[in-house]
Amino acid sequence: MLYIGIDLGTSAVKLLLMNEKGEIKNVVSREYDIFFPQSGWSEQNPEDWFKEVLNGIDELTVNCDKNQIAGIGAGGQMHGLVILDKENTVIRPAILWNDGRTNEETDYLNNKIGKQKLSECTGNIAFAGFTAPKILWLKKHEPEAFSKIDKIMLPKDYINYMLSGVHCTDYSDASGTLLLDVKNKCWSNEMLSICGIKQSQMPKLFESYEVVGTIKKDIAQKLGISKEVKIAAGAGDNAAAAIGTATVGEGSCNISLGTSGTVFISSETFKADNANALHAFAHADGKFHLMGCMLSAASCNKWWLEDILKTEEYQKEQQNISDDKLGENHIYYLPYLMGERAPHNDTNARSCFIGLSMNSTREDMTQAVLEGVAFGIRDSLEAVKELGIQVNNSTICGGGAKSPLWKKILANVLNIELITPETEQGPGYGGAILAAVACGEYASVNDAVKKLVHITDKIVPEPKMAERYEKRYQTFRKLYPTLKNIFTEI
Repeated sequence: MLYIGIDLGTSAVKLLLMNEKGEIKNVVSREYDIFFPQSGWSEQNPEDWFKEVLNGIDELTVNCDKNQIAGIGAGGQMHGLVILDKENTVIRPAILWNDGRTNEETDYLNNKIGKQKLSECTGNIAFAGFTAPKILWLKKHEPEAFSKIDKIMLPKDYINYMLSGVHCTDYSDASGTLLLDVKNKCWSNEMLSICGIKQSQMPKLFESYEVVGTIKKDIAQKLGISKEVKIAAGAGDNAAAAIGTATVGEGSCNISLGTSGTVFISSETFKADNANALHAFAHADGKFHLMGCMLSAASCNKWWLEDILKTEEYQKEQQNISDDKLGENHIYYLPYLMGERAPHNDTNARSCFIGLSMNSTREDMTQAVLEGVAFGIRDSLEAVKELGIQVNNSTICGGGAKSPLWKKILANVLNIELITPETEQGPGYGGAILAAVACGEYASVNDAVKKLVHITDKIVPEPKMAERYEKRYQTFRKLYPTLKNIFTEI
């Protein structure tokens, strides 16, 4: 049988076709626009997502036996606010995960409602990118739109609704709304009340590997596939990527170097750190996970190369950064292009280069960007260690993981072994695996990943290089506290 995995990203939707053995038969990508109506705002039209999903499925399945397609599973960008009216029409553009307009609402939740109350209700505190602050912003600034809300959805859930006709979400994605009681896996009535919304406006909750419904007849006819194709609930992008890298069970770790950067630690039981530096979310395998998320990771490198240096030759820009330079760079880079989540939770934080001199070169600054992101990832790993969780190795995925140099830097900054899965398709691969489980191809998520996910490469830290990076990291971690008040002023 064949399974379609959807990765609903920020700049494009990527789709893959997987058979029951986990082999990728085809991959396509379709881009759509992102809009920045004001400084710090970030929006997209949900209709554009679905249009390109349909176009992508058409392209993906052109040379396959469509009768073999059994299921569809999606992984998608988290936290985005999608609102529908009583006619199930999108009311306004979706407010995305990297939108920074909700400073006041985030402060209200954390300081007026209180972090302790939020943590008791949801296991987490408020971050500007979460869904609940967006709802409060909408209530205050666009009351007419707010009054029309019949259903609140997350990005990949809009795709599932358009495919199946079911208003649904999964626990992993719902965890990032600040509306879910994560520990008890139910909507928090107290948080819904705080945001002025009702249970009836929220989607039905599913485990990621559960079937939410079958594809709508008209969509099946349009795509030329069976109306019996099952739609899996799917997962938030990081949980889906973790499935695609076999990050399940107690203490398994995955690092994603995508547009954002994450440290993802799976857990058999619910855990939360006292400082709430990490997100305490449900996992797509039916258990839980901890996650540290930095808003700008591979996007830092893209910004530096394409917007500043005006080049798309990524490999060429890195080729002169030799091993003897690693851990010896005199320049530091703070990777806070759009503020930061873990561990600082500061929308005012901004990127900067520190340590420039007349001897500084283009290569030095490129290296500093790669190192700055690695140091930001390390910040989250330090919070994990404070919970008594020891991480000795991690899988790695995402666009940034295609760079051997960046992986070497990261392995030595973190001083852990980095493992590259054979199939590096991120959330799309995880979505396809969840679809296979939903269709009964495998008994469980754990069973599926053991059989489907294979390792192709390992990078081991070098003791002397790791020692040099340890000294540099100790300096790096002093920079944000020193500059915090300056960021607020500017």
